[in-house]
Amino acid sequence: MNLPFKELLEFFTFSEPNVQVVFWGVLVLSSVSALVGCFTYLRKRSLIGDVIAHSVLPGIALAFLLSREKDPFQLLIGAGITGWLSVYLVDFITHHSKIKNDTAIALILSVFFGAGVLLLTHIQHTGLASQSGLDSFIFGKAAAMRPQEVKLFLIIGIIVTIATIVFLRGFYVMAFDEDFAIAIGFPVPWLRVILSIITVLIVASGVQAVGVVLMSALLITPAAAARFWTNKLKFLIWIAVCFGAVSGVLGAAISYSYNGMPTGPWIVIVLSLLAFFSALFAPQKGIYARWSHNRFNSRKILCENILKRFFHLEQHHPEKRDYSLVEILSKLNLKEAELKSGLRLLVRNDKLTRTGMNWTLEEVGRTEAREIVRKHRLWELYLSKYLNIKEDHVHDDAEGIEHVITPEILKELEVLLKHPETDPHNREIPY
Repeated sequence: MNLPFKELLEFFTFSEPNVQVVFWGVLVLSSVSALVGCFTYLRKRSLIGDVIAHSVLPGIALAFLLSREKDPFQLLIGAGITGWLSVYLVDFITHHSKIKNDTAIALILSVFFGAGVLLLTHIQHTGLASQSGLDSFIFGKAAAMRPQEVKLFLIIGIIVTIATIVFLRGFYVMAFDEDFAIAIGFPVPWLRVILSIITVLIVASGVQAVGVVLMSALLITPAAAARFWTNKLKFLIWIAVCFGAVSGVLGAAISYSYNGMPTGPWIVIVLSLLAFFSALFAPQKGIYARWSHNRFNSRKILCENILKRFFHLEQHHPEKRDYSLVEILSKLNLKEAELKSGLRLLVRNDKLTRTGMNWTLEEVGRTEAREIVRKHRLWELYLSKYLNIKEDHVHDDAEGIEHVITPEILKELEVLLKHPETDPHNREIPY
């Protein structure tokens, strides 16, 4: 699918008045949704957004039946009441019965959404002229936003942002450990109520743009994507808000460029692509970064085990300096292909030299091999002396730990063990 760049440019020049309305509406909605979603995500209550999004539908229908008009403020009040009621009922059922949280969520979500669909069907049969457009609350219709709706989004966004800033510290502590928050004096029950209210507010207003089906994605996905990039709450919030804003604007722009394409699904698709990219390429927690890190560690361990084998060969055969593949492989738990791969890496790093079918340990490799053996034997001595582990049981543990002992830990071990000369097996500790 080729992007129509001319139409995209038209969107960002705001040549049409409705484009400005849609732009500011989705920008505010997606940014504030991401802000609130951070705390919902951290509290491991991601599905609660889905419950609220589906539960606002009967409130919207009841508000319309009572007022007989689609006033955004009145519809928001109805949506807020049933949305907050759904959250209360999930918590009530979970705490006062044997029903688990996920079951309570599924129960309340299906009951409220079913009631909403029935009420909408009833409204369609009433023949009221003002009912037109109510069905858009199921799938959303951001492209049809009106200026008064954007003003309502902006007011809600300001309220939610101020509430988040005021109660940020309490939300932060509660998100990670409610018991600790109670212990240090935070009013956790009130914080829960405030967080549920602002969540209901943003979800109830957002269903007009992206619908009840997709609103939970707009709430949770930015925080989930941002979590790949940082461990700090402050940065998590900023990244999530940026992801939400970018997805909202780009989704609206793509929807404008392809006439007739729905805005809400495009917003969620862009957001999903950002989350997918984060999951793959985030610098520390991304799949590629972890694969690269694991690959690096595997190669490091492989090379260090081979170097250690050369050290032992030189200890047992001091008259020799070059060794065959069979001699090197004899006491290594490796396949021949793995050994050859490790040997190539060591030759490339100038730690080994290949002469015909034999390999020779270079001085830089000998120094590293001596260091690895030293770590191994010091750790064996530590386990034997301080943890009272028998000498014949310390080898396997030392085999694993020798690859992760840092120079700082090594120095502390030497001081603690008073610079020993032999290990528990009376072998010399090389220096």
